[in-house]
Amino acid sequence: MRGRAAVPVLTTAAMTASMLPLFLVGALSPALVREFGIARPLLGVLVTAGFGVAVVLSLVIGPLVDALGPRRAIIALFATSAVALTVFAVAPHYAVLVLAVGLGGVPQALANPATNKLIAVSVEAARRPLLLGIKQSGVQLGAFVAGLPLAWLADGVDWRLAVGVAAGLAAVAALGCSALPADSVQARRPTSAPSLTASGLIWRLAGFSLLLGSGIAAVNTYVALYATEELAFSPPVAAGLVAVLGVVGIAGRIVWSRVAGRELLVWLSAAAVVAPLLLGTGVPALAWVAMVVVGGCAVAANAISMVLVVAASRGPELGRNSALVSAGFFAGFAVGPPLFGLVGYGAGWVLVAVEFALAAVVAWRAR
Repeated sequence: MRGRAAVPVLTTAAMTASMLPLFLVGALSPALVREFGIARPLLGVLVTAGFGVAVVLSLVIGPLVDALGPRRAIIALFATSAVALTVFAVAPHYAVLVLAVGLGGVPQALANPATNKLIAVSVEAARRPLLLGIKQSGVQLGAFVAGLPLAWLADGVDWRLAVGVAAGLAAVAALGCSALPADSVQARRPTSAPSLTASGLIWRLAGFSLLLGSGIAAVNTYVALYATEELAFSPPVAAGLVAVLGVVGIAGRIVWSRVAGRELLVWLSAAAVVAPLLLGTGVPALAWVAMVVVGGCAVAANAISMVLVVAASRGPELGRNSALVSAGFFAGFAVGPPLFGLVGYGAGWVLVAVEFALAAVVAWRAR
């Protein structure tokens, strides 16, 4: 498998690797709380460390991806992911864990600009929406991998081994990038300065992504811990909630991206309001329904926003616009979990519902 045939596989894998630390923090949260003796809000600090780095880098990463070329940028993504996950696996102290997750912000910032650009330059326009949906589903593939095989390995053997396996897979994927189409230009220093200049649509999509990301990140980070502390789930079953979110998110991103439109953002984000309200009832069976709603609606809406970015961008705008909307999403991931951790479960689920509702309002304005 070489050239264009490798594009869907490796761009999907790149999205998986870029977000895996986040999903591991959520799926392994009961083990991390016990191992490091940390209070619940400190889980949110971990997520903030990674996405705080991603936000800052996203504001300057577009010209860098243009200068490196998309294949080189994706190789750097996998290599940095492997290093971050290795440090995560061997962390002797909570502070080192924060450092590892912070380093994971680098591949997060690279992910959308690099993969969007690779698809834009190597795939004909008619096939791009489907491939964008497929590669965006890689994020939720990370949720499935963290929530099922790696979480079960962590419960049956050791969580450090599970994270080490993820690091090894990222290293193998970096080697596999030789199968991607070669970059058409030599690597060079970035020649354009980072810019915050963008159309009104792009800024609205960035605001939408901030609100949507805040809610999704809170659910990702705390749902497994909530299930063990409040719903009497065992850790492997609780991690299964993250896996369900991942599986439904994969299907939702692929299906909805084929009919992507600005109005669809409104309806999906509005429907997602139901999920945190279901979690707030404290009924165990409804937690599974809530994960289906988050995956099929909120997570899918993020993929549609990227389809709209690619459709609205031309030439050198693509890397910049992708990075700017990603920065909004990452900012949401940085602020959502700490806020949730501070207010607790009851008010936290209401907060997530409000964030999804406000995202629907911004999407309405972006029509």
